[in-house]
Amino acid sequence: MNAHVYLVYLVTWTLVALTPGPAVLCSMTFATRYGFRRALAGIGGIQLGHFVFFGCVASGLAALLETASTTFAIIRWIGALYLLYLGVRIIISTFRRSACGAEPLSVGVGLGQGRWQSRRSLILQGFAIQVTNPKALLFMSALLPQFIQPNQALFGQLCVLLTITIAVDLLVLSAYAILAIRGAQSFRSSRTGAWLERVFGAALIFFGVRLIVATRK
Repeated sequence: MNAHVYLVYLVTWTLVALTPGPAVLCSMTFATRYGFRRALAGIGGIQLGHFVFFGCVASGLAALLETASTTFAIIRWIGALYLLYLGVRIIISTFRRSACGAEPLSVGVGLGQGRWQSRRSLILQGFAIQVTNPKALLFMSALLPQFIQPNQALFGQLCVLLTITIAVDLLVLSAYAILAIRGAQSFRSSRTGAWLERVFGAALIFFGVRLIVATRK
C-alpha cells in the first residue's frame, strides 16, 4: 500500500471534515443541549453513516443513485425535512423553557427536555442526519475512487480509508462539540444561551431549505 496516497487522503478529508455542515452543526447542538458525553453518542451515529456510504460505494449503489433522479430526490427531501424538523424543534424548545422560567442553558448536564434523550436516540439521530444527506454520499463516491489503486485489493484499501475517515471525523466533530460547550458556558447564566441554541436551530433549517432548493433545480 502506498502511504503517500493515504497521507493525501488524510489531509483532504481533514479539510472536508472541518467544513461546517449538518454533521458539524448537529454535533455542536447535541453538545450544548445534552453535554459532551451524550454528544459523543450522536457523533458515533454519524460515523455509522460512513459505513453505509462506503458500502454503497463498494457495491456501486452510489453510482446507481446518481442516475436514479427520482430516488435521489426522495432521499434529499427526507433529509431536508428531517433537518427542518430538528431545527424547528430546537427553537421551539428554547421558547418553552423561557415561558416556564427555566434556565436557558445548562451545559454538561443536559437542558430542558434534553437530559431525557437516551444515547440510543442520539445515535439514531446522528445516523439519520448522515444517511439522509445524498450529497454527502455522492461526494464520497466521487472522492474515494481517486485514492483507490487498481492493482491492490479493494477491500483492504476501503478499510484503511474508512478508518482514516472515522478517526478524523471523531476528532474534528468532538473538537467542534467542545468548542460549542466552551462558548455556551460563557452564556449559561443569561438569555444569550437560549439565543445560541436558536442560532444552531436556524442553521439546521438553513441547510434543510438549501437541500429543498437544490432538489428543485
